Amino acid sequence: MAVVGAAAVLPRAQVMRLIGLVALVAFILDQASKQWVLSAVLPCLSGPTGPGCAVNSPFIELTSFFNIVMVWNFGVSFGLFASGADLMPYVLIAVSLLISGLLVAWVWRGATRLAALAVGMVVGGAMGNVIDRLRFGAVADFLDFHLAGWHWPAFNVADACIVVGVGLLLLDGLLSPSQPR
Repeated sequence: MAVVGAAAVLPRAQVMRLIGLVALVAFILDQASKQWVLSAVLPCLSGPTGPGCAVNSPFIELTSFFNIVMVWNFGVSFGLFASGADLMPYVLIAVSLLISGLLVAWVWRGATRLAALAVGMVVGGAMGNVIDRLRFGAVADFLDFHLAGWHWPAFNVADACIVVGVGLLLLDGLLSPSQPR
């Protein structure tokens, strides 16, 4: 059942507790950072169509390579699947919930500490973006990194958690001894 070290498979209860704790922390950090940006830094709390939410949103330059901006993402990563359809936020919510549920079901029988941490990050990030879609019909993105005129698409804490979580899942797959789970 168990391999010594980081690749040790945890019992189901520990896996679920770790997923829940990490997901909760990721969710709280995401929602708190969005609330801070939307209410104090670049006020636009009423949502993507409210006052102060112009297409060319203001930005705050913090360093030569990092800005805080206000961008509303109506799609998924990099704005993919953005649509003016009224049902699109609900379709994207359903997809997020389905993927989160499948990931939790996948590790239900036991997973390594790294896999449980990774799934918690993905689930917490996904839930943070689901809340945005329910509240605003779009996801609030505000982190803008750039270098020499090249901009990475704006993102948020939830997006960062999802990307890091997927990377950790890949790492776990590479580091874990091959054994059926």
